[in-house]
Amino acid sequence: MNIVNVAEAVRANPVIAAKSAIALVHDSLPKSAIQNGDDCAAIPEADGSWLLLAAEGIIPALLKSDPELAGRSAVLANVNDIYAMGGRPLALVDVVGTPDSESLRLILKGMRDNAARFGVPIVGGHLQPYVQESMLAMAILGRAQKLITSFDAKAYDILVLVTNMDGLWLEKANYYNCTQAKHDANLIHNLELLPHAAEKGLVKSGKDVSNAGIAGTLLMLCECSKVGCILECDAIPSPKAELTDENLAKWLTAFFSYGFILALKEKDLADFAKPFLDLGLICTKIGKFIPERKVFLKYAASKTVLRDLENDPLLGW
Repeated sequence: MNIVNVAEAVRANPVIAAKSAIALVHDSLPKSAIQNGDDCAAIPEADGSWLLLAAEGIIPALLKSDPELAGRSAVLANVNDIYAMGGRPLALVDVVGTPDSESLRLILKGMRDNAARFGVPIVGGHLQPYVQESMLAMAILGRAQKLITSFDAKAYDILVLVTNMDGLWLEKANYYNCTQAKHDANLIHNLELLPHAAEKGLVKSGKDVSNAGIAGTLLMLCECSKVGCILECDAIPSPKAELTDENLAKWLTAFFSYGFILALKEKDLADFAKPFLDLGLICTKIGKFIPERKVFLKYAASKTVLRDLENDPLLGW
């Protein structure tokens, strides 16, 4: 394994590179009392809880190739954002545009079916029936009693991965599907473990493994929290029996349908992990946060810098 080659491939990933566009948004919009840059906007309530508000847009290529999957993905991405912040989803709304009724039917089917799976009602939206190409975005409202944020990872916390290894890695799409129909009986309960842990004070910081993968999501988490991290690549569970430079780089940038990276105190790991392990899920330490604002990739005795966030931030925070 040449970890330098892996780091170069991860840096070249176009999804991660595109995250730098967030800096323009951050600099262009007016600042508010609500901290920006997390998986959801967290709006404080008088009773000490938080309303969570988030939105996700679906890339045109997916809408064109598989409109039903696009509808399902819009629900999944939003639901994961709410649970990633220690919340529970309340309702979804959509903005849909299609040039033909068949595309619309398939998008709506995908949204309806996945919203039912996750137990979240679609309560309204907006339809654009005259667009030339399909478009889809969804927004979600949720509520949290205790937050899991992108801003509270601390140096010397451990980095923990939660996922389900009973899944299918679709390498061409770089998508790890571990919320299949066979998982439906435990689908919501698996997600509910996150707010339960937050409410017990076992976790304060983390993110869901988004389309930037474990590596890209970690970069964003570290930048928001103003820390660095050593990512132990050989500690990350993989569907491949034998890892090569190429498939490790792809695995580090794969989207997980159920996957979260979290910052914990090492003393809390056993208590945090037990409910996940009891359900046959993966909950394992894959690294450690450090004061130096650099993210390293490490494999066996080899280590290299993935990104120096002090001098080369990704998000511009």
